[in-house]
Amino acid sequence: MPRGPRSLRISSHGSGLTAFGGVALLHAFFQRLGLRGQLQRWVRFAQRNNEYSISETIEALLYPLILGLGRVETTEPLRRNGVFQYLAGLPRYPAATTLRRFLERFGLLGRDKFIALHDRWRKEMLCRAHPRASAIFDLDTTVLTVYGRQQGAVVGFNPTKRGRPSYLPLLRFEGKTADIFSGSYHPGNTHPTSVIRPLLEDVFGKLPSVVRQVRVRADGAFFDHEIIEFIEGKQASFVIVARLTRPVQHRLGGLRYRRIGRQVWAGEFRYCPHGWKRSERFVVIRRPIPEEPSAQLHLFQMGRYTYQVFVTNLPLKPLNLWRFYNQRATAELIIRELKDAYALGKIPTKDFAANEAFFQIVLLAYNLLNWFKRLCVPPHWQRATLRRMRQRLLVVPAQLVRPAGVPTLRIAPSYVYTEDFLNILAQAKNRIHTKS
Repeated sequence: MPRGPRSLRISSHGSGLTAFGGVALLHAFFQRLGLRGQLQRWVRFAQRNNEYSISETIEALLYPLILGLGRVETTEPLRRNGVFQYLAGLPRYPAATTLRRFLERFGLLGRDKFIALHDRWRKEMLCRAHPRASAIFDLDTTVLTVYGRQQGAVVGFNPTKRGRPSYLPLLRFEGKTADIFSGSYHPGNTHPTSVIRPLLEDVFGKLPSVVRQVRVRADGAFFDHEIIEFIEGKQASFVIVARLTRPVQHRLGGLRYRRIGRQVWAGEFRYCPHGWKRSERFVVIRRPIPEEPSAQLHLFQMGRYTYQVFVTNLPLKPLNLWRFYNQRATAELIIRELKDAYALGKIPTKDFAANEAFFQIVLLAYNLLNWFKRLCVPPHWQRATLRRMRQRLLVVPAQLVRPAGVPTLRIAPSYVYTEDFLNILAQAKNRIHTKS
């Protein structure tokens, strides 16, 4: 039976070592995107401490989010990792206190300029992905529970930690590319219908002129006649989960259902809820109650069936409409990844504006990696999660050496993704072209 070494010497003279060899890929992509140059051009405000430029500090927050060091406190090892700093093009790495103070200034002075730059990139990437002028927007919210006395965190709807204060991010995803098209940050007691109208106006206002067909998908939190009237006023289509009020429930039992799939029946009716200007099309999906009902507790149950009701102006048949809406599940998976892999739920400061600024940086980190996957990586990596990308391509042990004065990143011979690594690096250097 093999044993470990009985006599092992430890030396502290290993130089040029890093666990983040994949930063070379990200840095090449950021260079071709012109990330630092555009941050310098667009995001400007006065700083008392000029040791770190604004663009360098934003990059110093982006890299750990992508690499899995999401908390500000966990970035400390990067201050002692000279190879990481060299690969990322950072002359040094800020302390955690410096990053927090920057977020507080950035939240007040640089947030709007930063979002404007992010919008330019989002618009261009949407045009690049959809040359045929159509877009799908998925609306969703999530709850970020707070364990402290953070500014703006109040008690609201919190299904997992009832009675705890929270923040409420509201996100708008592009359904085909899975990009985050926009996001906003609110106190925990905010109801989506009270803020969604100006946010939708912002989304439609930021659309490229080539996008002519827009479809919106949303859950029951957005079931509101003002939202629907606004979407229809923009000549857009929608499918929204209907709130099962008592009048709606009374219609379910008397409908004529038609079988559309294995243990799936559909019916539809027109109905004008109280306070609405006109009647809308309601589509009902009925299914038997499963033997293990835990996955279906959010659906309305009556008799032996569960019911899901949609309001829509799409001319799709019920089965196609149901399938189209179910594709929105990608948004919920993205939110889970934002919380788990991008540290969205790790509130960095007690200041609301600083926390909102951190939220916007998280959204850019997600989009940057999404664009990186879409534009640079081979097809078999396209659907990889951030965790898998980290394990296989980003967190790669490497050594920086300089034979004959030429900087060379050495990767272990046992690394099985060397060919993919080199191909991605070549794509990142040669393929990305954006407007400045």
